[in-house]
Formats: sequence, C-alpha cells, structure tokens
Amino acid sequence: MKYVIIGGVAGGATAAARLRRIDEQAEIILLEKGKYISYANCGLPYYIGGVIAEREKLLVQTPASFGKRFRIDVRVENEVIAIDPEKKTLTIRKAGGKEYEETYDKLLLSPGANPVKPPLEGIDSEGIFTLRNVEDTDRIKAYITDKQVKRAVVVGAGFIGLEMAENLHHAGIAVSVVEMGNQVMAPIDFSMAAPIHRHLIEKGVSLYLEEGVTRFRRTEEGITVFLKSGKTFPADMVLLSIGVRPATALAQQAGLELGETGGIRVDEHLETSVKDIYAVGDAIEYPHPLTGKPWLNYLANPANRQGRIVADNMALGNTTSYEGAIGTSIAKVFDMTVASTGLAAKRLKQWGMEYQSSVTHSASHAGYYPDALPLTLKLTFHPKTGKLYGAQCVGYEGVDKRIDQIAGLIKHGGTVYDLMETEHTYAPPFSSAKDPIAIAGYVASNIISGAMPVISWRELAEKKDEVMLIDTRTPEEFSFGTIPGAVNIPLDEMRDRLSEIPADKPVVLFCAVGLRGYLAQRILIGRGYRNTVNLIGGYKTYSTAVAPIPAPTASSPAQPAASAPSQSVQSGSAKEPLRVNACGLQCPGPIMQVKKAMDSIAPGERVEIVATDAGFARDASAWCATTGNKLIEKKEEKGRYTVLLEKGDEACACPSSLPAAGGRGKTLILFSDDLDKALATFVLANGAAATGQKVSIFFTFWGLNVLKKIQKPRTEKDIFGKMFGMMLPSSSLRLKLSKMNMMGLGSRMMRFLMKRKGIDSLESLRSQALAQGVEFIACQMSMDMMGIRREELLDEVTIGGVATYMERADKANVNLFI
Repeated sequence: MKYVIIGGVAGGATAAARLRRIDEQAEIILLEKGKYISYANCGLPYYIGGVIAEREKLLVQTPASFGKRFRIDVRVENEVIAIDPEKKTLTIRKAGGKEYEETYDKLLLSPGANPVKPPLEGIDSEGIFTLRNVEDTDRIKAYITDKQVKRAVVVGAGFIGLEMAENLHHAGIAVSVVEMGNQVMAPIDFSMAAPIHRHLIEKGVSLYLEEGVTRFRRTEEGITVFLKSGKTFPADMVLLSIGVRPATALAQQAGLELGETGGIRVDEHLETSVKDIYAVGDAIEYPHPLTGKPWLNYLANPANRQGRIVADNMALGNTTSYEGAIGTSIAKVFDMTVASTGLAAKRLKQWGMEYQSSVTHSASHAGYYPDALPLTLKLTFHPKTGKLYGAQCVGYEGVDKRIDQIAGLIKHGGTVYDLMETEHTYAPPFSSAKDPIAIAGYVASNIISGAMPVISWRELAEKKDEVMLIDTRTPEEFSFGTIPGAVNIPLDEMRDRLSEIPADKPVVLFCAVGLRGYLAQRILIGRGYRNTVNLIGGYKTYSTAVAPIPAPTASSPAQPAASAPSQSVQSGSAKEPLRVNACGLQCPGPIMQVKKAMDSIAPGERVEIVATDAGFARDASAWCATTGNKLIEKKEEKGRYTVLLEKGDEACACPSSLPAAGGRGKTLILFSDDLDKALATFVLANGAAATGQKVSIFFTFWGLNVLKKIQKPRTEKDIFGKMFGMMLPSSSLRLKLSKMNMMGLGSRMMRFLMKRKGIDSLESLRSQALAQGVEFIACQMSMDMMGIRREELLDEVTIGGVATYMERADKANVNLFI
C-alpha cells in the first residue's frame, strides 16, 4: 500500500508516524512545500520575544531524523500543484521549478490554513508581516534585529495577536494593538475579555478597540498606520494577526466538496467526498459536537487527534469515527491566563440556543495559604437540564486545570451537577476544599432551581434606573465605589432595615462577587419579597465590564511599562510605612485590613498594602478621595498589587466624588442635535472640566443623536424604532446646523473651516470631554420613546433618568439647557 501525505506539522506528521506503527511494510511519502515538517507552531511568538532562546528547540523533528526513525520518504520543498483523483496521481513542483508526477493508493491532505491579508493599500510594504511558520519567524526575528525596531503595531487581538504583543513587549518594543471588534479575543464573552483589556493597559500596551486599519504608507522613518477614525501613528514594523482561512485551493482544483464554512467537507472517518482521499487539520470543516453545525477549528490538539484517527482509517478501513472538537484553547497574556472551552454566551445567542450563564470569583488555592490569586470562571448551560455548553476562565494560576476538567465533562455530555460531584485533589497550595469548579456548579444549580433569580451586568446596565439597587457590602467597601444610584444596606443590617426596601418595585441586590447578594436575597424572599434578583458576578464583574478604556495617544504608541520607582517617605513622619499583606483575601478583606492599619497610624504616616484583589487596587484612589487620605503609589506585578497610602489630616473635610450642594459643579442638558449647539455644549463642558470642576451632560430626545456610534451593531427594533432610525441622524457626522444648513452644505462648510483653522471637530471635542472625566448620561425615557438601543451609543455613556439628573443638579452651581 502506498500512502502519500501532503503537509506535515500536527496532522500530517502525526498520521505518517501512526501509519508506520500500523504497517511496517507500507510505502509512505510525506510532501511538504516548506523546509520543515515538524515544529512547535505555538512556540513561535516566544522565540521572537526571546523567551525561548534557542531556535533548535522549536524543531520537534528534522526531515532527516523523522525519515530515518519511521522509514518515511520525506520530501521538503516539494509542493503539490495538482491532484488527479481518477488516475490517483499528483503533480509536484520542486524548489528549483522542476515538476514530476507521483502516484498514490490513499492520499491525506493536511494543508493547514493561510493568514488573512486584506487588499489594503501598502500592505505589501517592507516591515509588514504575518506569522504562520518557521520561515515567517526567521524573517520577523531578522527584521527586528537589523532594523532595531522600537515601535510595533499588531493588527488583530486574537490569541496569537496578544501573544505576539506580549513577546514584542518582552523584546523591549513599544506595542500598539488595533482590533476592529469591541474586545480582544473574540471567542470569549465581553465581560471575560474586560480584565484582559485592563491588564494590557497596565503593562503599557496601547489598545485601539473598534478601530480598523484602512491603509499603510512606507516612509523613510518606517510605516505610517492609518485608522478608520482618521487617526495615524508611526511604526517600525506591523504584524498582521487578522485571522486565517482554510488552504483549500488544491482540494477545489481536484473537485473535492467544500462545506458551508469554506473548509474541506469530511465524513466521520475524515474521508473527503472523493474515495481514498482524506483530510485533517485547519483545512477541514466538521460538525460541532454540541450543535451539529459545521465549523472550523484551528487548534493543534484536534489536528493531532485527527492524524491518529485518519491513519487507522486509511490503513485498517473506515472503522474509527472522529467525535469532533468543542474548541478548547488557552493563552498567556503577560501575567494573566485566559482559557475557554465549548460555546460562549455570544455564540449561543447568535445561534438562537436557549441558555443561562453564571460567573463566579474564587481563589486559585486556599486563601489562607500564601499567594492565592483571583480566578474568574464563567459557565454557559441549558437553563432547565443544566447541560454544560461552555466555560471561560481568566486568572493568574490554575486556569488551565479548571478548563481542562470542564472540557472533559462537556465532551461527554456533562451537566452543572457533574461539577458539583467532581472529586479533585486538595491541599492548601493547590486548591480549596470547595474547588472553583464546584462553586460554579453550586451557583449554576441555584440559578436553575430558582433559588437564586439573577440578572447579568449587561441587563442591569440597560435598566438600572428602573430598579432599586441595593449594595449589600460594608460601608468601607461602599466607599471604594459602587454602581451609581445604589443604596448601601449591608447584609448584616438587612433584617433591621426592611422598611427601606419597597415590596412593589424590582430589587437588584449585589455585593463584591455574588455570595452576600445571594444571602441577602434569601432573607428578602423569606420575608415575602417576590421581585428580587442577584447580580451575577457582583460588583467585580459589573465594574470591570462597564469601565471605559482610556484612549491611547495615537501619535505616540505606549512605551514598554516599567515598574514605578520606589518612593521614599516625604511626609511629616520619617517612619517606614506600615506593611500589610492582604494577598488571598477576597472583599471585604483587603479593605478591612486597610481601615484597621490606617486607624493605627498618625496623620502623615503611610501604609503599604499588597493584595491580589484587582478591584481594591483600582478603586484605592476613589476611596482616598472620599476619606481624605492620599494615594502615593500603585504597582502591579504578576497579579499582586502594591498600594502605598498616606493618612490625611483627621480634621479635614473629606471630599466627595461629586461636588457638595452649592459647590462648583456644572450640569448641562443637551436637548438638540444641531451641530452648532452640540459644539457649544462640548466647548463649555471641556472648559469647565479643565478647571477641575465636575461636569455632567444629560442627553435627552434629539440630543441622543450626538452620542451615536459611527459603526453600530445590528439591533432588533419594533416598527416605530425602525421609523425613528430612518428619520434621525445615524451619528454625529450627520448633524445639521440650526441655521443656514442649506441641505447639508452649511454643516460641511462649518467642518471644513474648523479643520482649516485648526479647531477641533465635534468628535474630537467629545473624546476630550470623556478623557477629562465629563460624565455622559443618556435619558432612558427618551431612548425608549425613540427606539434607540444602548448598543448604538458610545460605550462610555451611562443610562439615567430624571432622578439621576436631579442628583447631579443638586450638587452643581450651574445648570444649562441647550
């Protein structure tokens, strides 16, 4: 029997070795158009960044060693350019251009996938790369060294793109990441990507979300990158990580059938539509085990599995069926790890599948054992049966083993109840008595049974002005920040303050991570309340998901982050700071430790606290502002946050995050969508904000058009919403002048003159206002009336009602209606 395999690496090389183990006498030929047949594809970014120092370690087998060990005819730099299925022959071109024919009895295609390279102007310029194989790696590595690259742009924020961003940063290069979507790592849900956004920025990466590259221009200084927003910035090199497509040109030429997603269609035995021709790896389309829908899976583990199965079927007859892959992946992003398996909520929603989700925050191991680090786990499951659909996990340690366990259960039809029953190894350095996946199972089962009705962060963001929000955390935690409009009723005071909670209005309860909200909910349900929900994932999930991403400076991509230098004590006391270790403590642990330490020192003295709770570190400055203390320094390293605080004068009045009544705050109502009036609004707002005053703009009715995104997601609307959508401006770019508009000529002339005279555009003034902390509030009632959805507005906008506006107005000395 003569077997010919086209393509090496995970699928082809695995199949070749397996075939030899099955049949010692068979003739096996492995054809590879490149120079390498077996290399560590996933290790390529780490070699570029210098983490893997020796290039040879990437080469699992050389063609010579592989051929000798398995007695396989390995022919590198031999490209198959045609297949004749009827004659069972191949046309092959050698590196020098000479062509020849080869016959086969059974043929395996393992061509992989090709990087996506859109037809943009300048995309073929020197210094613009894709990364797919060893040859690409060598070119990138040489270019970085020869050109002494200092600034790099990564286009695309998928798993490989972020790994490259980290490794370029590790090599001492300033990195900017440009991504068309509103999040990094598209396969996971937004709330799970949000911590990665914050971590990238903390590490000094410039992050451009909802931005697309329109063209490149090569200059003497390097490459100019042009974005769809009009921004430009320089770079020394660009790495394209936009995605890949199945390499199917050869299969198409041979008449093999392609599937719905564009991959080579194979049956359960991995045989194509043509007898005796099989296919594996990135190029094939195969039904997803959970949905039955065809999909593409670009992962090494399934390719290896397919290689083994297809070898059995080629040599022994079609006896072994492939079970399919659910898509289990993991990536290191600086100090954090993110992994997923199965189907995320966004994919389930896209496919119209009924589902529910849960979010839990745990520690990587027992909290009392040193260096317990936070770990967030999200499950998706059937709302009635509890069948597991997927899981996502973000953290610093222990992410891989949790997702691996859940992936095994999903592949065998497991449910959330199986998570509760899973036995795991336990000792304080490795886990807790209740492992994070067990806790996730318990929470999911409470949701299914109805013991814990829930609301997601996204649902709450859309209707938080329609409900009563109760923060069940301690007053100290509450002072660190809360959801706007929330009332603080600590869990331990809940039974004594029932009179403050209306029984005829929806009540949303929340705490730091969800547990105390659930306990408070059980109290209210036991006292007859029937309309209560608990916020999934608590304030930690909500605050991370809704936090705006700081806009980077387009003209100067961020430099590699360095640890802030240690600061010496320069206050009234020469004492060393009091050091507190709060690592492993969950809320309110770190906050209570801080309060205790601050109470024990005198004004002017300092406390240095190390914690693993990112929320504590993020909100420390807000807490200082409300308590009269001072944030001196904040650092992060490998999931450990060091915060240096100085105690303020106990006699001073503690400032509030909003100005007191009769203060110097400014509140504006924008009722109009006239271009000139919108410009005046933002000029006034920026001027007031520049003097340090708190500014809030309330957008109502036509003013909402000023907040619309230029690129908006598709939303479902009723007939009235569609009619308003057709009649209203689609974005701020379509606004008209209140006078002399002249069918749009006036507004165009206005923008032209502003640009000519160096005056910032409306969109630029709007961005400046956000950067200065001006609060944008969209009127919920107006949105409902006009059929405008939250997704259509800028991400930084909060939704509010009359009560929200009146609260701001009470604390301002100027109120303007425009």
